[in-house]
Amino acid sequence: MVTPYRIAIVGSGPAGLSAAAHAARLGLSHVLLEKTDHLSDTIFKYQKGKHVMATPSQLVLRSPLDFEAGKREMVLGTWNEQTAAAGVNVRIRAEVTAITGTGDPIPGSVMKLVKRKRDGTSETQDIQRLAPPYRLTLADGETILADTVILAIGTQGNPNLMACPGGDLPHVQYQLDDPSEYTDEHIFVIGGGDAGIENALGLAADPAQNNKVTLVNRSAEFAQAKDANVKALMAARDAGRISIMTQSTTRTIEQGWITLDTAEGEVRAPCDRVIARMGSAPPRSFVEQCGVEFASNDRLAFPKLSATFESTAPGIYVVGALAGYPLIKHCMNQGHDVVEFINGNLDLRPADEPILEAKFTGLPGARSVADWLEYLRSSVSILSGMSSLQMREFMLDSSVRLYRMGEVIFERNAPGSSLFGIAEGQVLVEVNPADPSVTVPIGAGSIFGEVGLISGRRRGATIRAGSDCILVEISRTAALKLMSQVPSAAREITRITTTRSLLQIFKSGLAAEDLAEVIAAATVETIRAGQAIIREGDTGDDIFIIRSGSMVVEKLIGGKPVFLNYVPAGSYVGEMGVISGGPRTATVRAAVKADVIRIPGEPFRALLASRPQLLDTLRAEMANRTAMNNFIESKKDSFSGVVDLYTGVANFLVEQGVGEATDVLLIDEKLCVGCDNCEKACADTHDGLSRLDREAGRTYAHLHVPTSCRHCEHPHCMADCPPNAIHRGPTGEVYIDETCIGCGNCQRNCPYGVIRMDKVPPKKPWLLGWFLFGSGPGPGEPPARWAKKHDPAYAEKAKKAIKCDMCAGQDGGPACVRACPTGAAIRVSPEQFLSVALMGREER
Repeated sequence: MVTPYRIAIVGSGPAGLSAAAHAARLGLSHVLLEKTDHLSDTIFKYQKGKHVMATPSQLVLRSPLDFEAGKREMVLGTWNEQTAAAGVNVRIRAEVTAITGTGDPIPGSVMKLVKRKRDGTSETQDIQRLAPPYRLTLADGETILADTVILAIGTQGNPNLMACPGGDLPHVQYQLDDPSEYTDEHIFVIGGGDAGIENALGLAADPAQNNKVTLVNRSAEFAQAKDANVKALMAARDAGRISIMTQSTTRTIEQGWITLDTAEGEVRAPCDRVIARMGSAPPRSFVEQCGVEFASNDRLAFPKLSATFESTAPGIYVVGALAGYPLIKHCMNQGHDVVEFINGNLDLRPADEPILEAKFTGLPGARSVADWLEYLRSSVSILSGMSSLQMREFMLDSSVRLYRMGEVIFERNAPGSSLFGIAEGQVLVEVNPADPSVTVPIGAGSIFGEVGLISGRRRGATIRAGSDCILVEISRTAALKLMSQVPSAAREITRITTTRSLLQIFKSGLAAEDLAEVIAAATVETIRAGQAIIREGDTGDDIFIIRSGSMVVEKLIGGKPVFLNYVPAGSYVGEMGVISGGPRTATVRAAVKADVIRIPGEPFRALLASRPQLLDTLRAEMANRTAMNNFIESKKDSFSGVVDLYTGVANFLVEQGVGEATDVLLIDEKLCVGCDNCEKACADTHDGLSRLDREAGRTYAHLHVPTSCRHCEHPHCMADCPPNAIHRGPTGEVYIDETCIGCGNCQRNCPYGVIRMDKVPPKKPWLLGWFLFGSGPGPGEPPARWAKKHDPAYAEKAKKAIKCDMCAGQDGGPACVRACPTGAAIRVSPEQFLSVALMGREER
C-alpha cells in the first residue's frame, strides 16, 4: 500500500515554496507539485529585469527562504538555490487535475455547487466531501496520496479577458516577457495596477526602441498600484516617455487601431499591440470540484477559510493569492504558518499581529485581534463580504477608534476624502448650519463621508458622535481598493449612496425604507460622451438620475436637432414617460462621460402611488418641460435662425468642456472692448498673477470662452496631486492651497489648459503711487524684468500652480466680472446659461 505524504503542496509560488521549505526543515514528508518546468511561475513570468518589491516593510519575514527587494532574476536565483539546499521534494511538470478524498463520507458535509449556463439557466450539483487522505490526480494519469493538501496555485493563470469587439485578435496579449523585444510600435497597456504600470514602464524605458506607449486606466486614480510604481509612472509621463489615459475604457480593437471611450468622448488611435493587464480571478471551477466553498457567488470571491487557512474541505488548506492576500511577503509568511498549523502549533500568531494589536489599543473590551476583525467585519455592512485574511490586509491601511458622545468627527467644509464605517453607536449629521440642533442620525452598520470619497468635495456637513461609537476610518486609497476588489462592498456603497441621492433629489418627506423596492430594481450605468439614454419617439418609462457628468436635451424641429436644455449632476430626466406614458418627447444624451442611476418605471410608479406629494413635485417639473416643448413648437416657423444660432452656441459650449463645468467665464464679444481690465483685476487680486487669458480660447458667433478654470464637477487636476493641495471650496470653487510643491501634475492633467506654473512676483507699490507719481509697474501682472529687479531672490523662487479660485471669500464676487466696464464678462453655471429661455431673450 502506498504511504501518503504528510503534506502535498500544489503550486510553487512564494507561498508554496515557503511551505515546502518549512516542511523540509521540520522533517515532514512532503511533495511540491509544479505544473511548469520551473519554480515560481508567477514571478518567472514577470517581465525581464522587473524590480520586485518587498512590502510591507514593517512586516517580519518568517519563511526559511530569503526575500528582499531586487531584480526578478536575483529573487528567482536565490529561491532556486535555497530550495535545492533545503532538500525540498519538488516535482516539476506535475499538473494536478483533480483532488478527491479517499476516506469515508463526512457526515453532513455536502457541498451544493451551482453551475450557471450561457443561456441564463443553472444546475445544482451535490458534492459529498470524503475524509482524507486525498488522492491528487496528475495530467499524465499518475496519482499521489497525501494526508493534507496546501493549495498555493495563485490566480495569474485565470486573467480577466478583453470583452470588447476585437479582444480576441492576435495582437492582444495578456503577458509581457521581455520589453526589449518590441520596437517602433504603438502599444496600449490596458490596466492601472502594478502589472500594467510595470509593463508600460518597461516598454518605454529605452528611447532607442522608439515605442509609443499609452497606459489606459478606467478610473481617475491608481488605487490598486503601489505608491512607488505610481510615482515612477508619473515621472515617465513628465519626461514624455509614456502617455496616460484615465477614466477611459476600450470600445473596439481593430488591426492597427484602437477605439477608446474617454471622459471627453470617443478617441481612435493607431495601435500595433495591446497588452491587457486587468487583473485575474481565482480558478473557481477546479477549486470547487475539490470540495472548497467560496465566500459568495461573485467571480472575484475567495474561498472560505478558517484562522488556520483550512477550507471547508477538511485537510485542504489555501494560502497565497488564492486566499486573497497577494503580497509576496504575506504569501511567504502564510506558507510558513500553514505548515506550523498542520504540524500542531495552533498557538502561532500571524506575523502582522503586533501591528494590528497597536491599532486596536484603546478600544473598549478585551477582544483579541481576531475578535476585533470579526466584530468589524460583521458590524459594518460594506466589510461583510471580506474574508478574515482580507480584513487583516484591509486594517493595515485603515484605522479604528472610539469617539465619545458629542465629539466632532469632522466639520462642515473641512477637507477630507476618507470614508467612515459605523461599527457601534450612531452619529448625527448637522443638516442646518445655522442650527446645530437640527440633525439626522446615521446608525450602526452604515457609512458616511462618501461625498468626499466620490467627488473630492469638502465635507458637506458637520458630523458628531450621537453616542459613544466605534468608527473605522478608511483612507481614500483603501476605499477605492476595497470597491475594486470586493464586489459586495462596491454594491453596498452604491446602494447607500443611491438611496441618499434619491432622498436628496426627491425630498417630499421620503424615508430610506420608502425606497427599498426602487433601490432593489435600480442599476448604475456608465454612459459614454454623446451616448443617448432617452431617444425622441421611443417608448419607455425608465427614469434616470444623473449621478455624475451631465446631459443635454434635444428635440427634432424641422429635421434638425434643437438644443433644449442642459441637465447637471444631481438632476433627473424621464419623469414624463413615468407619469403620462407615450413616446419620449426629446432625446437626452451625455455631454461628457456620465454615471446614471436607471430606475424602472413600475416600482417608481408604485412609489408615486404611495407618495402623492412626490407625484405633485414631478408633475410640476413635467409641466415646465412640456411648456418648453410647446414654446419651441410655437416658434419653429417664426425664428428658425435664432433656434439654429442658439443650438450652435450650446453645442459649441458643450464641446469646450462646459458639459463638466460647474462655473464658466464667458465673454460677449459684441460688448468686449479689449481693455483687459478683467486680466488686470485678476492679477491685482491674486498676488500679481492673472488666472485668466482673455485672448486665448475659442469663439463661436459672438461668444468667447477664454482660458479660465471651469471648476469641473470631477476636476482632472485633483487626480494626481501628491501633497493633496487641490480642494473644492464650500461654494464649489476648485482652488490650490499653499502646500503646492510645483510638480506640475495638475497642469498636465487639465484638458483645458487653464493652469499655469509661475513664480509669485514681489509686492507692487500702492496703485495710487503709480497713478500720481508713476512708481511701480501699474495695474495687472508686472513684467518679469521688474520682478527680477525688485526681488533679488526671484530667479531662485520655485514655480507653483496658478489657477482661478472664483475670488472665493471676496466681497462682490469674481474680480474679472466686476472690472468689466461693459458687462461683457459673466460667470455662470451651465444650467443657468444653457436654457431655451435665452431664445426668448434673443427674440426680444
